[in-house]
Amino acid sequence: MDKKYYITTPIYYINDVPHIGHAYTTIAADIMARYKRLGGYRVFFLTGTDEHGQKVEKAAALSGIHPREHADSMVGRFTELWETLNISNTGFIRTTEERHRKVVQHVFDKVRENGDIYLGEYEDWYCVPCETYYTEMQLKDGLCPDCRRKPEKLKEESYFFRLSKYTQPLLDHMESHRDFVMPEIRYNEVASFVKGGLRDLSVSRTSFSWGIKVPSDDRHIVYVWFDALTNYLTGIGYLEDEEAFKSFWPCDAHLIGKDILRFHAVYWPSFLMSYGLEPPKHIFAHGWWTIEGQKMSKSLGNVVDPHEVVRTYGVDEFRFFLFREVPFGLDGDFSKQAIVNRINGDLANDLGNLTSRTVTMIGKFLKGKIETPEKKGGADDHVETSAMRLIKEYRKEMEVFGFHKALQNVFEIMSILNKYIDSEAPWKLAKEGDVRVKTVMFNLWNGIRIAAVLLYPFMPGKSQLIWKALGIGKSIETCDLEEEMRFYTPSDIAPIDKIPPIFPRIEETA
Repeated sequence: MDKKYYITTPIYYINDVPHIGHAYTTIAADIMARYKRLGGYRVFFLTGTDEHGQKVEKAAALSGIHPREHADSMVGRFTELWETLNISNTGFIRTTEERHRKVVQHVFDKVRENGDIYLGEYEDWYCVPCETYYTEMQLKDGLCPDCRRKPEKLKEESYFFRLSKYTQPLLDHMESHRDFVMPEIRYNEVASFVKGGLRDLSVSRTSFSWGIKVPSDDRHIVYVWFDALTNYLTGIGYLEDEEAFKSFWPCDAHLIGKDILRFHAVYWPSFLMSYGLEPPKHIFAHGWWTIEGQKMSKSLGNVVDPHEVVRTYGVDEFRFFLFREVPFGLDGDFSKQAIVNRINGDLANDLGNLTSRTVTMIGKFLKGKIETPEKKGGADDHVETSAMRLIKEYRKEMEVFGFHKALQNVFEIMSILNKYIDSEAPWKLAKEGDVRVKTVMFNLWNGIRIAAVLLYPFMPGKSQLIWKALGIGKSIETCDLEEEMRFYTPSDIAPIDKIPPIFPRIEETA
């Protein structure tokens, strides 16, 4: 059976400078994509850029250029960052592409034909930065409840989507798919919002012109969220590659920040229900990052540049820190001290030192080779049975985006291996000529090999270095997860000996 998995990030708004939040979502999707590939899945991983709307039109006008020219000049910020972060996306979508315009207009037309889009007039408070209308009641002290900027009072002719019609169908869907929105706290937020009753949604604008025109009424521009959300169909080949689309839809997981949860968990499934397509299987909304206890903002000058973090600490170290430090789904705080602590503690002391000690002993005691055990004793069986239990827990957590707990299980394996070295004292076994030293080295080699595979989705580069240190020539990327999750005697490995530190300690300055 051909196993397939489709995962997406949001498409990122081009007027934003890529920051830690963009990196966080995209690395999370990359982790799951890499994990699924290890499990034999054919993965489609989509990311991209959102290039329409009033903000882009205004920014382009200020620069005296066409909005498309402005978009072209900005999109590279994201593609360059994904390359820096070692992102393995298989698709990239820009909403200014012709293939996307065709899909948006097709879907809009079909939903209108189904009686769910009608022409009316809209008057309310509109926040340009958030591209969102708010009622008087939703404003906080007269300001946008999300970005706290002053909205504009707008009145314009508009096409409306009959969102109110989908209040009960959406509730029914959520009740029968309790993991539709994750984590549970976000599920409860969405359920509460929908139970309050949904109002019909304005899905066109006449106050600006940079966007996709409403089919057969070019006075109107399709609402940027109707446009943006449809990227998940365009990006997988809708209307162009029917076979690919049917293979991968419905999407397995949309990963998003919690600030855009309503658009994805309320508007998007309602559009799809109206159109006649199945909603996505899962929507996972993660938390926000503060910077040393403060909200990240341009005015405070504390926006974290992922490029700079990677230059300072390393790409795999950055990737690891984001998901080791904070449970995925909750808010987190980024600080230089925190990332240094993780690198020096978890990576240099625990993982790096364990690998270094082990390969040195294999080189010294067994002439760089791993042999089949001839004798067991001490904690030998405990090491293998504990590793098998923790592998099972890791895989269970990975399936539900429990990245933090998955990493805890990997580091529990390493803690067991470090204690095993101390309790079994292989240097003493070697000195006494006890053949059980082969068993101890066999268990350590296998435990570290398995840990490297489990860490690969998070740290693809460093995990491969660990395999190389263990004498394994093939790529982790091409390995069979099921085959690697057991203790075995390798048939063909390079000689194993001392290595330079895989994770050099960072010397802290006073």
